[in-house]
Amino acid sequence: MKLAFFIAKRYLFAKKSTNAINIISGISTLGVFIGTAALVIILSVFNGFEGLVVSLYNKFSPDIKIESTIGKTFDPNQIEIQTVLKSDLIKHAVFVLEDKVLLRYNENQVIATLKGMSEEYETMGSLDSAITQGRNVLRVGEQYFAVLGSGVAYRLGVFVDTAYEPILFFAPKKSARISINPADEFNQDEVYASGIFQVQQEFDDTYVLAPIRFARNLLDEEQKISSIEITLKNEENHVVFKKSNMQTLGNSYIIKNRYEQDELLYKILNSEKWAVYFILTFVLIIAICNIIGSLTMLVIDKKKDIAILIGMGADHSLIKRIFLLEGMMISMIGALSGLFFGAVFCLLQIKYGFITISGAESLTITAYPMIMKWTDFVLVFTTVLVISFIASWLSANLSVKNSGTIKEQLTVQ
Repeated sequence: MKLAFFIAKRYLFAKKSTNAINIISGISTLGVFIGTAALVIILSVFNGFEGLVVSLYNKFSPDIKIESTIGKTFDPNQIEIQTVLKSDLIKHAVFVLEDKVLLRYNENQVIATLKGMSEEYETMGSLDSAITQGRNVLRVGEQYFAVLGSGVAYRLGVFVDTAYEPILFFAPKKSARISINPADEFNQDEVYASGIFQVQQEFDDTYVLAPIRFARNLLDEEQKISSIEITLKNEENHVVFKKSNMQTLGNSYIIKNRYEQDELLYKILNSEKWAVYFILTFVLIIAICNIIGSLTMLVIDKKKDIAILIGMGADHSLIKRIFLLEGMMISMIGALSGLFFGAVFCLLQIKYGFITISGAESLTITAYPMIMKWTDFVLVFTTVLVISFIASWLSANLSVKNSGTIKEQLTVQ
């Protein structure tokens, strides 16, 4: 192996009799360099956008969510629920009661989801950075307030700074009987808007946050809740928390982590990332296939050396290893250079954000976000290594299969 590596290294850096071989080798290295760097950069951009989208969802979605599998609501005072809430892993636990309601403001009305939050919500402040108008306040003393999604607020025509009228809430009475006056079949209450949040469209167009006491009065629900939203002291403990409490809760409840709450979102993000990875991998395969042409030209240029080596007793396996290592060295130079360039490019983009997103004035970011993961670097390097080995192995076998014929031709000459 040392002899094969020594000869391959000499062939790579030594001057060839034909300048075209140097050009083809350079093109092969450049192709691997560009393909590797592009893969690293694109995957980092996808990581950045994934992190951005997930961070927006995380403002509204808790670390853990406990729901009933039997009905829409359940009693939080049950022994199994109280046992789970005593876990040392929990930082905050918020009781939630939510249902569809009708909102009316002046002449506008809209159907939305009222999400009543227990008092623990006020100490979390997870939605503070998403507030575009007003404040994230649900109660001041005994005065209740509501925080509206931006889509709900837009359709109602609510502007916190100029909202002098309360928002009317309507919800069907549970014990309502058919009445001549339809208003008798609904509970009605009113509350002022304290703030407007903007997270994601599916939340912004749907949710209205209010104190759980307000929601209980409106929805005729004195004790039961819809779910428990839990913030862990360490988010990475969600697997431990779920495993340790699933048996306690039994089949009557389901524990969802962030991924399970927005499973479709994570699947879409992952599928898009892998789709781009496979597309760029095909481009990389085309670039690496230039190695076959480079090694073929090199075999022709070094046919006298091959004949001499065979005459000195070298077998075909040694010749194959020489050109296999030659192809691998061409690929690895391009791959390592591409990984280094991609890492430097990503670091500069993260620090300075010199590549901006056109028309991003209305977005929370102006430059392409990037997050580097070591697993992506390992994935890209492994991809290049495998493809390069296959291409080099095929090229080495095809190029030297007639090495015996070369020797005979040179002997005749």
